[in-house]
Amino acid sequence: MTIQPAKLSDPAVRAFVTAVNAHDRDAFMALLADDATMADDGSDRDLADWIDREIFASNGHLDVDNESQGGRALLAHYRNDAWGEMRTRWNFTIDDDGRISRFETGQA
Repeated sequence: MTIQPAKLSDPAVRAFVTAVNAHDRDAFMALLADDATMADDGSDRDLADWIDREIFASNGHLDVDNESQGGRALLAHYRNDAWGEMRTRWNFTIDDDGRISRFETGQA
C-alpha cells in the first residue's frame, strides 16, 4: 500500500513528491536551495540536466511505499518513460529555511 503524497511527514519532501507527480517543474525548482546538489546511485550528477532528463522530459512519477527519518528518507516505486518502473530509495537534506539542499536517489 502506498502513502499518498499529502500524508508524507516532511513538508519539503511532501511538496517534492507532489511536484514530481504533477510534472510541475517550477514548483519543483522552488523547493530547492540555490546551491542544491543531488546524487544518483552514489554518483553526483548535474542537477538541472538530471531532473530534466529523469523527471520532467520522461514523465517521472513516485509512489511512496515507506518513509523514515522523520519523512526525509523514502522507499518508493519510481517510473518514467525512459527506464520503466523500479524500486528506489530517496534521501533528503533540508536547510533551516525548509528548502532541499541535497537529495540522493538510487535503486533500492
